[in-house]
Amino acid sequence: MKEPVLIKFGQRIRNLRKEKSLNQEQLAKLTGFHRNYIGMIERGERNPALKNIQIFAEKFEVSLSELFNDNLFIKEVESGEE
Repeated sequence: MKEPVLIKFGQRIRNLRKEKSLNQEQLAKLTGFHRNYIGMIERGERNPALKNIQIFAEKFEVSLSELFNDNLFIKEVESGEE
C-alpha cells in the first residue's frame, strides 16, 4: 500500500513539472534521473532520498521549504493525518 505522504509528494512533483511545462523525459534529463524513476515518484511508488529531493528543489528553482510548502502538506499537518 502506498504511503499518503509519498502520494502527496509525488503530486507536488507532478504539479511543479507541469508548471514548468516539462514532460517526464525532459525532467529526467534535467535531473539526471531515469524517466521511470520520475514516474514512480509521481505515482507515490518510490520514497526518494533526501539528496534526490534536493535535486528536485534545485531544478524547479525552489527551496526545500518551498517544495514542501504546498496545500497538500499543509492540510496534512493541520489535520494531524499522515
